[in-house]
Amino acid sequence: MSHQLSPGIVLRDRYEIVALIGQGGMGAVYEAHDRVLPGRRCAVKEIRLAADLSQTTVAQAREQFQREARTLARLDHPNLPKVSDYFSVGDRDCLVMDYVPGRDLHQVVQQTARQGRFLDESQVAGWARQLCDALDYLHRQDPPVVHRDLKPANVKLTPDGQVKLVDFGLVKPVDPDDPRTLTGLRGLGSLPYLPLEQYADVEGHTDARSDLYALGATLYHLLTGQSPPSAQQRFLHPESLMPPRQVNPALSPQAEAAVLSALAVHPGQRPPSVEAWRRLWLSSESTGPAARPELSWVGPLWSNAWWLALATALTAVAVYLSWR
Repeated sequence: MSHQLSPGIVLRDRYEIVALIGQGGMGAVYEAHDRVLPGRRCAVKEIRLAADLSQTTVAQAREQFQREARTLARLDHPNLPKVSDYFSVGDRDCLVMDYVPGRDLHQVVQQTARQGRFLDESQVAGWARQLCDALDYLHRQDPPVVHRDLKPANVKLTPDGQVKLVDFGLVKPVDPDDPRTLTGLRGLGSLPYLPLEQYADVEGHTDARSDLYALGATLYHLLTGQSPPSAQQRFLHPESLMPPRQVNPALSPQAEAAVLSALAVHPGQRPPSVEAWRRLWLSSESTGPAARPELSWVGPLWSNAWWLALATALTAVAVYLSWR
């Protein structure tokens, strides 16, 4: 089977491929027509299995796919696309989701920057509230679900002004000894929005605070018109992150403090949950000591042996990549 599905191909005698929406190393997302429900547009996300896998590994992967897809199919939130079907065909595992019309927020912020202006803080705050609602819903699932790839390009703005967190992939256990914790199964993620603990993808070190970092990086981009430096760069050069109000002086101190608290490099320095973070900026409770988060992460970082090991690994990766 070829890597890319051509328009006109019908999957499962139901989903007719219309166009490619986007693709990455693990698969692609297509717009499709539902032949059983005429007039319905949907998105088919495929995850391709490597060609050199053993039959045992393929069987295990398929079993995991079925288990994880059932988890996603149970999700129902206005700021998430609904998963309506899942199946396997050839070397592909496929999820069928609602098709979400509209531009993504990366396109929106690019257009605004070309006009020489910034997005309005109140508008971004409205989108942030909706994203918080979606993330809080995911993190409160039993077991909790972590998205792991929140970024402007994965947030669609519908014609009626609603935002939807799209490209929601599969899930997998973070800790094999604790099946209650799930995390999005995808590639590494996008570097400007990727928390440091996700670089090594060490099991047990990715949780809801990882999504909070990605939310902070996304909001930084929307409010300043530029993506933040990667967590790896900030680890090696802490001064590389310019405070948002230095880029956009019109921002409120509350917005800056909230974004910076979510962008703390060490997860222990971030608020413990999306709901706790929401109070820093998006509610009337954003006054007093809670609105002035401690942003220094150097002390806790060096007091944690795991972070010392990760620092060494990141430095090695940086040297390797510079000589590739």
